[in-house]
Amino acid sequence: MFVSIGNTPRDYAWGSTTAIAGFRGVPASGAPEAELWLGAHAGSPARIIGGGGDAAAGYTDLAAWIAADPAAALGPELAARGARLPFLLKVLAAAEPLSLQAHPTPEQARAGFAREEAEGIELTAYDRNYKDEFHKPELIVAVSDTFDALSGFRPLDEVAGVLEALREADAAGAAGEPQPGALDLLAEHLASEQPLRDTVEWLLRDGRGGDTGEASWVTERVTALSASAIALDSAYAPSFATVGVLAEAYPGDPGIVISLLLNRVRLVRGESLYLAAGNIHAYLEGLGIELMAASDNVLRGGLTPKHIDVDELLDVLDFTPIAPPRLAPERLGEGVEVFRPDVPDFVLYRVEASSTTTDAASSPIVLDGPAIVVAEGGDLVVAGALGSASVARGASLYVTPDELGLTVTGDGIAWIATTGR
Repeated sequence: MFVSIGNTPRDYAWGSTTAIAGFRGVPASGAPEAELWLGAHAGSPARIIGGGGDAAAGYTDLAAWIAADPAAALGPELAARGARLPFLLKVLAAAEPLSLQAHPTPEQARAGFAREEAEGIELTAYDRNYKDEFHKPELIVAVSDTFDALSGFRPLDEVAGVLEALREADAAGAAGEPQPGALDLLAEHLASEQPLRDTVEWLLRDGRGGDTGEASWVTERVTALSASAIALDSAYAPSFATVGVLAEAYPGDPGIVISLLLNRVRLVRGESLYLAAGNIHAYLEGLGIELMAASDNVLRGGLTPKHIDVDELLDVLDFTPIAPPRLAPERLGEGVEVFRPDVPDFVLYRVEASSTTTDAASSPIVLDGPAIVVAEGGDLVVAGALGSASVARGASLYVTPDELGLTVTGDGIAWIATTGR
């Protein structure tokens, strides 16, 4: 069964005023549009459009239909395992940096949710960390020409290189009278037995109480030195340029310094990052397709006025230095790719259909569960075992698992989110 779905973009302040409207092929509203949610998450369940056919008739959104008839909406297997759509698909458009954040493992999510429930903390409370019992791994694929992000702690030799560039700028008087003491403080924490953990903890505990702490002095100096020609001509120029962007949005925030401990990543169109549990990250700018486990569990680590629970964040973060966590797609045929992370919650297919080729149409996408399809760039026809449906540029379909497999024809790109095997 094919059910047309849609939603209203969420108007978070960091959203682009044009990117999601351009993706959908509709006039821009003039307001920020940050995320278009396509799923059954209670925060913004997708609306059912045009009545939804016989099975979904009478239901206004996916969450209501799934709750009322999980066997039909999800298939018997998922219905028996909790009657829950395990993934959430988004079109995301960042014009300004998002907060530094990380997400828990399944075990951490279950324990944290149970603990806060037992403590009687309201789900909507400012200091609530765990809104549900689920983990929230994420996949982002660039749709814009470039997509910029911070993701994961960079190798320690790179951290040393960043610090050396700052020392060179300081010694040259690039930000006024040299103040090596500020960088000595940072170096002292980076020389500990747990350099990344100790430095992050110190910055967050000491640097969020105004402008009197030592960490605040370090943040001020790092911000000034990062703007120097010496820093911006170094091997770490993109990281230092990002400091300027973050300082403009969040002046004095210790997350500015933390950003220099992280991988600065630029994706080009079609490239992706996979953000596993414990990965500290922040999207900076760009339009992307984001697919995640359906959860709202976020531990923040700076660049935000929202609650930061330092103790819980430190428990969740993975401080192991890594290379940027790119996820290369598998090529299944001409115009067909799949991004397959190491979790069963979701996979993402990218099917490029063209009137001059038939490969995408002759290579069915096998479904092990329900799917959501979003059309990019043109109008498409999606067919399964029981029927077919048209989907216009920027529009979306919900597909029940009894369609078994999908083929795509037309002129455009189909993004297909479904469950993993």
